[in-house]
This record gives sequence, structure tokens and C-alpha cells, in this order.
Amino acid sequence: MMTQRQQWGIVAGIVLLLAGVLAAGVHFLGDELFPVSVGSKAPPIEGVTLDGKKTPKRLADYPDKVVLLNVWATWCEPCRVEMPSIEKLHKEFASKGLAVVAISVDDPGAEQRILDFEKEYGLTFEVLHDPRQVTTRNYQITGYPETFIIARDGTIRRKLIGAADWSSDANRALIRELLGLPSDSAQVPVAARAGRDAPDSVTLGGAAKPAR
Repeated sequence: MMTQRQQWGIVAGIVLLLAGVLAAGVHFLGDELFPVSVGSKAPPIEGVTLDGKKTPKRLADYPDKVVLLNVWATWCEPCRVEMPSIEKLHKEFASKGLAVVAISVDDPGAEQRILDFEKEYGLTFEVLHDPRQVTTRNYQITGYPETFIIARDGTIRRKLIGAADWSSDANRALIRELLGLPSDSAQVPVAARAGRDAPDSVTLGGAAKPAR
């Protein structure tokens, strides 16, 4: 007959085994267990500034802001398609509480190429560099660009895969709604709700796959 100590030893062994199985499941099936989607809490971002100081930036650096998080690369053609409309959106809403954060996933050493891209398109919003692609992994990105609209409470309100027209009535309406601004017209709230509740979507020709 087993002693009480032996019985407790077996129980402890089973608990440790189950904990190990659970940890392995989270590690290997993390994306399936905790998908990043509309309604979920926005994961951490990682990126540094391109001003030579390489200052690390986090979501917490944009308090009380609605954040448009755009993950892109200089080699990505669909990224070039949508950048002008993102800049236009930034100019319209930056003073009203919108923070556009564009994180480049270009390889290490590509800072000048990113700066040249920024200059070519006249971008005036925050452009960061994440050469380790931590943001790509955190947000489970499958291609570029991918964009996430993050509300002030830190929840993802929209996710778009591929280039989008950020000058469209629906996208502008969603931003206005999240910022608490008056609607442009009587039909804007409907458009805003459509944008907010829409599933993950692909627009303007889809996304470019990561370069390898």
C-alpha cells in the first residue's frame, strides 16, 4: 500500500505533466488559441524611431488616442497604393485624436531606404522600424500591409488585410465615430457601424507576402 507521501508525489507529478502539456499547447498553438481579431485586446507593438536616436515606442506612448496601426514594408507594392490615403486621413484627424503609427518590417540596416520612402510619399505621421518583426508575430500578420484600428480602450475595432482606401466614407466614418466626432451626414453612422462590425477584410488587391 502506498504511503500518503507517495500518493501526494503522484498527484504532484500529474499536475506538473498537465502544466507542461498546457504550456506546450500555448507555445505551439498560440495563434489558434488566442487569435488577434476584431474585439480582442491589441497586443504590444515594437518599433524604434528613425531620427537617429532609435527611441523605442509602445502603444502606451499614444494615450487617449485612437490608433491606426499600419504594418508595412518598402518592398510592398500594395503598401505604396494606400500610403497617400493614410496621409490624407492623418492630416484630417491628427489634431482631433487620431495617431497613425506605421511600422516598417524592413530588414536591419534599411533605415535610409525607409526614410527615402517617407520622403517620396511626403509622410508626416509616425513611422517606426521593427527589423526583428516582433509586431508581425504579435499581431499574427500573414502579409503586408495589414492595418488595425485600435480604440481608446485598447480594443481592436477593425482589421484590414491588404491596401485600403482610407479616404472612403466608411473608413472616415469609423474614425469619426471612435473619436466621438459629429457625423458628416445622416448615413455616416450606418457606414461606421458597417466598418466597425465587418469581419477581417481584404481590399484593393490584397496583401503582399513577406519577402524571403
